[in-house]
Amino acid sequence: MEGMTSCILCKRGCRVDRNLRAGRCGETSTIVAARAALHMWEEPCISGREGSGAVFFSGCPLGCVFCQNRSIALGKAGRAISPERLVEIFLELEDQGANNINLVTPTQFVPQIIFAVREARSRGLAVPIVYNTGSYETRETIRRLDGTVDIFLPDMKYFDPELAERYSHAPDYFDTAMAAVEEMVRISGDPMFNEKGMMVRGTIVRHMILPGHTKDSKRILKELYTSFGDHIYISIMNQYTPMEGIEHAYPELGRRVTRREYNRVLDYALSLGIENAFMQEGGTASDSFIPAFDCEGV
Repeated sequence: MEGMTSCILCKRGCRVDRNLRAGRCGETSTIVAARAALHMWEEPCISGREGSGAVFFSGCPLGCVFCQNRSIALGKAGRAISPERLVEIFLELEDQGANNINLVTPTQFVPQIIFAVREARSRGLAVPIVYNTGSYETRETIRRLDGTVDIFLPDMKYFDPELAERYSHAPDYFDTAMAAVEEMVRISGDPMFNEKGMMVRGTIVRHMILPGHTKDSKRILKELYTSFGDHIYISIMNQYTPMEGIEHAYPELGRRVTRREYNRVLDYALSLGIENAFMQEGGTASDSFIPAFDCEGV
């Protein structure tokens, strides 16, 4: 597969020949997916009533210590599939009524995804393609998605390089992610919605607040709004759920975000003038956001 012989899809730039062995993401050039099903827990304009057709890929370039999808990020769940099977999965999800095809943690399989989307569209796939990413990829990788992806759903995890190093071993995370998001906004253009209120084009940048780190969250919101204004939506999330045992190595991450912390960040967003935003209701931090990675639909 093109781009796999010396892989530089993500910012790790491991240059591994993934036709022969796994790269830094933990995956070879063979697609591995852990779930393909209707998903109800995205932003309202992504899931809607019918659900988003989420395909959860195994492996991850980032490897955050608090990852809620850790079993697949570490490659401990999933099934190997061919690009042709991925085409069929896209069409099956559309037949089930999915509002879009939602590619979750897709960076390590970008060339295969481009092929599969092209083939699926030639067979009638009509729903938008959502690229749901941790944002640790190169600008060049995002540029390759022009003409393939309609909606970008990137994370913006950290502003502080020390936090990014501690939790993801990626001190250059913010600069990398901002460059990627700039390219995403260029490709997607301003947000567009259909008559049902579902997004058909655009970029929604997600930020999940971490316990004890509201100052970092505020810096992120300020940078996003200063850079992109109303050309993007910002999803401010309180759903952080501590994984079992994380408090032993990272005591500060052993609790959920308090209502006071979340409200403090929301108030700051309002003070900046942010209007294109999604907010979560209290009590959303629960295991319901973590689906079973049992290879359903794969």
